Amino acid sequence: MSIFLDKNSKVFVQGITGAEGSYHTGRMLAYGTNIVGGVTPGKGGQKTEHGLPVFNTVEECVAATGATHQCIFVPPAGAADALFEAYEAGIRFSVCITEGVPVHDMLRVVGATPGMRIIGPNCPGLISPGKSSIGIMPGHIFKEGNVGLISRSGTLTYEVVDGLTRAGLGQSTCVGIGGDPIIGTTFVDCLREFANDAQTKAIVICGEIGGSDEEDAAAFVKEHLAGMPIVAFVGGRNAPPGKSLGHAGAIISGGFGTPESKIKAFQAAGVPVAERPSDIPKLLAERMAAV
Repeated sequence: MSIFLDKNSKVFVQGITGAEGSYHTGRMLAYGTNIVGGVTPGKGGQKTEHGLPVFNTVEECVAATGATHQCIFVPPAGAADALFEAYEAGIRFSVCITEGVPVHDMLRVVGATPGMRIIGPNCPGLISPGKSSIGIMPGHIFKEGNVGLISRSGTLTYEVVDGLTRAGLGQSTCVGIGGDPIIGTTFVDCLREFANDAQTKAIVICGEIGGSDEEDAAAFVKEHLAGMPIVAFVGGRNAPPGKSLGHAGAIISGGFGTPESKIKAFQAAGVPVAERPSDIPKLLAERMAAV
């Protein structure tokens, strides 16, 4: 399914009666997200504090509400089962907020859920400003516009978006893809969607050390998005070798996943790399003015 959300996206929350699920359900509702219910085994038939129906299974929830999108707030050990249950119930769009999901669990999920769009795990979710938000992003800092943003870091997303909004650069859709080694949706997946989106006229890519996703993104840009105004940022440039930055995927090993290789790849693709997040709005405005 497409990464883009609209007011018709019917969202259910897995783990809706837990403290985190309940809190962020309220925030999503306040933003205007169309949340139709939630799932917590053993609490079916109840209502949440927001007046939403609770179901014991995803199958029951989908049958009763017509839900199309899942947002997961469950403990790490249950995240894979939540994804499998949703897939078997016909859900093809899931946002997994949960941090600490075992890598082998995600390997199993990604390989056995063809056609399912999974954002995360260990991510802040995504938002199409002015339309809908799924996850934990602070909606008030976003502004509807034509800049697409993809980031491995949630907090970096908020810092960059705040700068873009203050500079008058609104966003089309912002996706926090997550910082784990195995994630359901990559930079390239999002870039492919943005390339075919009429609303998106420019893109910001916020990467970090570890893995090769940024190099893959740069290669895709060079081949398919040469005419698009794009700016990148790579976090963790001062991290000591062998140290992770809170994200399981943000670790350099044996010279692999270095910031130098990522910056070099972006520059080779004609994408300027900001020294600091605060430089991004100015760099992007210059790129957009040059088109």
